[in-house]
Amino acid sequence: MTALKTSGTTFTIRVLRYDGTEHRHWKAKLARREGSLIVLDAEFDVEVQHLHLGHIPLGARTVEYYWQDRWYNVFEFLDDAGKTRLWYCNVNLPPVIEDSSITYVDLDLDIIVRADFSYQILDEDEFEHHARVFGYPKDVQESAQEALTELISLIERRQFPFN
Repeated sequence: MTALKTSGTTFTIRVLRYDGTEHRHWKAKLARREGSLIVLDAEFDVEVQHLHLGHIPLGARTVEYYWQDRWYNVFEFLDDAGKTRLWYCNVNLPPVIEDSSITYVDLDLDIIVRADFSYQILDEDEFEHHARVFGYPKDVQESAQEALTELISLIERRQFPFN
């Protein structure tokens, strides 16, 4: 693992499927690092039509939270005034940091959290499907479910980053 650079350094975030194929990528800037937590600032460089989030315009801002020792990350979507619009949580393998890239394997389980802290678990069927297709080992499936439980606990108790 390479040590993280200074605040403002640009990283390429790479999201992989379990078989190693790239699903998507984007750029983000390092905001801060605290222990295993890495916080990035990002801006959408393309417009996206998302099944659950709807239209995400060019320039939409997010604060991204990655932990090197946790099986999830959290994206805080901001409105034009910089206030939290919603959080989007991804269950994934812990990220790998090399040079100026952060790479993680998406395990498809997601949670969308509204500003009123109501939440919805997404893509459980996709997780089950990919567990079969890609052959997720039992320990990976169990760790993914534990990550989902931990995220729900953080949301319900309004603990960082849901505070």
